[in-house]
Formats: sequence, C-alpha cells, structure tokens
Amino acid sequence: MTLYIFYFLSFVAIFCGLMTVFSRNPIHSVLYLIGCFFAIAGHYLLLEAEFLAVVHIIVYAGAIMVLFLFTLMMMNLNEQIEKHKPALARMAAVIASGLLMLVLIAILKKADTLTVATNQNDAIGTIKNLGKILLDEYFFPFEFASVLFLTAMVGAVLLAKKDKSKVAS
Repeated sequence: MTLYIFYFLSFVAIFCGLMTVFSRNPIHSVLYLIGCFFAIAGHYLLLEAEFLAVVHIIVYAGAIMVLFLFTLMMMNLNEQIEKHKPALARMAAVIASGLLMLVLIAILKKADTLTVATNQNDAIGTIKNLGKILLDEYFFPFEFASVLFLTAMVGAVLLAKKDKSKVAS
C-alpha cells in the first residue's frame, strides 16, 4: 500500500512541477507549486518525518507562497506589455535543460541502490536532536538561509514600494 501512495505522490509532484513551469498564468503556476509542496510533504510523512512535513507545509506552502503571490501581484504582469523572448534564447534554454536532464539521468544510473537501515535509533527524528544538529553542524548554512529569506523580504518590499518621483510628475 505504501508503494502505491509513493507512486501517487511522485506522480502528483512531477505533474505539478511540470505544470508550474509550463503554465502561462503566473497565479496558476503558484497554485501548482503549492500542490507540489503538498506532495513533497506527503513523501516526508511516508518517511515518518512528521515534524518536517508540518514545517514544510507551514514554511513553504504558507509563508513562501504568500511572498511569491505578493511579488507577482505587485509586478503587474500583463501579456500586452511583456516582451517575448527571442527564438535563440528559447533554443538555448531547451538545450541547457536537455543537457541537465542527461546529466541527472547519468548520475542516477551510476548511483548505488539505497539500503534500508535495519536498526533505527528512535531519537534520530526528535526535535531536540534536530535543533542540536542545526545549531552545531549546520550553523552557517542555517544562518545563510535566514539571511537569504531576509533579502527576499526586503526585495519584495522594494518591488512593492511606489516611486514618489514618478507620482509627483
């Protein structure tokens, strides 16, 4: 049964990811991205990482998606004023993504199969151990991520801010 749930969640994640990229409406892309986040949270639940699943939903599907929607609505994207990309840029993007896909396939073919751990420690997934690892071993990446989020929030505020010199004239 778990295998069928895994396949279903994988299908939903891949489908929503592709629809995020190929959807013409940016709001629909954000909604598909939220669906992808829920599918990934389902994978966390299958791995018995309930805390990560809940944090993933709260942080990504909640806070980050609100930030994306806020930025999209402040940018006021209209098809009439949006310039289309030249054919050369589109062809370069297709070639680059194809090369990336080939590299990923080559990596997956060379990867060893994963083995299932037989003796699991019950204290591995606790919040206490997670906090200890985050603030000991991964302190600098953790702080870097918080600075990155702060920069994204400042960027969103600057995009939303009206230029007073244009309003006055």
